[in-house]
Order: sequence, then structure tokens, then C-alpha cells
Amino acid sequence: MNIADKVIRWFVGLLFIFSGLVKLNDPMGTAIKMEEYFEVFSNDISSLFHYMVPFALYIGLFVVILEVLLGVAVLINYRMKLTSWILILLIVFFGFLTFYSAAFDKVTDCGCFGDAIPLTPWQSFFKDIILLVLTLFIFVRKKTYQPAFTKMTGNIIMGVVLVLNLVIAYYAIEHLPPIDFRPYKIGADIKASMQPTEDFRYKYIMEKDGERFDFENYPTDTSYNFIEMVLLNPEAEPKITDYNVWNEDGDFTEETFSGIKLLILFSDVNKSRYKKISEINMLADEIKNDVTSWIITANDEATYENFRHEYQIALPYYYADGTVIKAMIRANPGLILIKDGIILGKWHNNDIPAKEEIIGLLN
Repeated sequence: MNIADKVIRWFVGLLFIFSGLVKLNDPMGTAIKMEEYFEVFSNDISSLFHYMVPFALYIGLFVVILEVLLGVAVLINYRMKLTSWILILLIVFFGFLTFYSAAFDKVTDCGCFGDAIPLTPWQSFFKDIILLVLTLFIFVRKKTYQPAFTKMTGNIIMGVVLVLNLVIAYYAIEHLPPIDFRPYKIGADIKASMQPTEDFRYKYIMEKDGERFDFENYPTDTSYNFIEMVLLNPEAEPKITDYNVWNEDGDFTEETFSGIKLLILFSDVNKSRYKKISEINMLADEIKNDVTSWIITANDEATYENFRHEYQIALPYYYADGTVIKAMIRANPGLILIKDGIILGKWHNNDIPAKEEIIGLLN
């Protein structure tokens, strides 16, 4: 039993720490996922969830920091009676979210491990079921666990972990995620990422005389009835499927892959940091002989026209989906330098680069 105790505690503890830190690496991404859940619940359960959307970042931070704290607490047997109760409640909560997503096909990725390890809703749900069994084991055995440290030392450890988590979260929000798991990370080739990694392979499920058959090639025998076509190598699907840039003159997606461009992205000009606009304008002017600067926004034409006149932004502008912009960069506004479709640099509006930094990346 002692071996089982240690294995289960370390597995649960490390998994909670990993899960929390991965999401803490990208608090804005966690907030986006929370907003998605709140919007779904506001439509399906109660409109009250809609009022939680503005607080998605804070709610998400609370949950992911709690995950890390619980993981550490399990490893050092810190206040196990309270810890085991919170573990059970949190797993039940996660289990409800993942089951709801899977059963009703509402949220295609629960974000359990952020963008580091994408899971389908059913994979996430079964993962939570396994965790629930393991946490129930810990719950039943909670009185047998002896603290690894004195009460004072345990409090200090938990306090230090809390502070470190807050520091990581602050950095990720006010700059960019320390580790970029998105397909738009530095070094990524956007155009190449829009192509399948290999030819798709399918199997065709057909029916004849009440019996089902699988075919690698569509049968020429017309006596078979088509049921469905199943992709055999889903890992070959493009990493990027929704990147598209346009304006009233047409589609400019291909043009973004040509030459050197500084993309200045606004997911919503109404929520952007206005104090940074003048610095961005100055940078665009300083590099105009070497780099073409484009504004890309998710706002409609009238909204952006009012914005650009107010802040005197004399740059060509284009449109993209708001979800895509948020996936490209966790900042509003944010800057991405690309050369022939390859991302050379990304900056939060708190870290607007100097001309020399931009030119240095081009050489």
C-alpha cells in the first residue's frame, strides 16, 4: 500500500503541476477557452454565464494556480484533508466540463493541457475519470499521510509557489507566453503549415445486404451503398486551417507570404492599448524603406476607420478573423515580423522593438 500511495500521489501531483504550468504559460489562451465555455453555458444553461465573460482571465488564473498549488500540496502531504476535498471537487468540475463538451459537441478542445497537448473532448473526459479514481484513492487514504514538513515550512513552500505562479502569469500576460505552443511561433512557416504534411488516406465504409464493408478505394460495384468516409491519417491535417487576410479589394492571404512585412494585429481596437499606438507609428515610419507594415484587424470597416483617424495611423489595413488574430499573438495590439511567410519575430505591445532589432532579424 505504501508503494501504491507514493506512485498515485506523485502521479496526481505531477500531473496537476504540469497541467497548471502549461496553462499558466499562456493565461490569455486559458481566458479565451474560459470565454468559450461561458458563452456555451449562457446559451444552453443560463444567461448569467454571459456576465462572467469579462472575468474569464481572473477565473482562469485562479483555477490554473489552484492546480499547481494542489499538485505541490499532494507531493508534500500538505493539509491533506482539505487538499483531498478540493481535488475531488475540482476533478468533478473538470469532468462535468469535458463530458458536456464531448456529449453535446460544444467545445472541441477543453484546453486541459493548453496548446501543448491538444485532446479531444472524449479523451479529456476519460482522463478526468481516471484522475477521479486516483483522487478518490487519495481521499480515502488522506488520514494516513504524514506531512513531509512542519506546518510553518509547508506554509512557506506553498506561499513561495503562489508568488512564483503570480510572477509567471504576470510575465506571460504583460509580455508573451515564455513558450509558444501555437503554430504561429517564431520560425514557423505559415504557408507551409497550411498544407497537409502528407497525402490524405481514407477508407470508405459501404453497406450491402445489411452487412458493412471497408474499402481503401471507392468500389465501382454500384450494389454497395455509401455510409461514410473516414480519414485514416488525421495527423496529416494542416496545422493552420483558418488563416485568411482580406479587405474590400479581395483576398490578400498570398500577399502576406511575399517579401518582408510587419503585421500589426488588433483583435479589437476598442480594447487595445492606445498609449502604444504612437510608438508603433514611429516604428513603422522608421523601417518603411526596409519593411512593409500592414494593419490587420478583426473589426469592421467603420469601427477601424474611426480608430485610425483618431490615432493618425497612415498604414494599409486588412481584415482577419478575431480568433485567428488571438491565436497568432496574445497581445492587442501585437507585432509579427514575417519574411516570405516565415515568422522572424513576435512582440507584445509592451516590448515594441527598435528599428535596429527589426533590421538585425532580416540579416
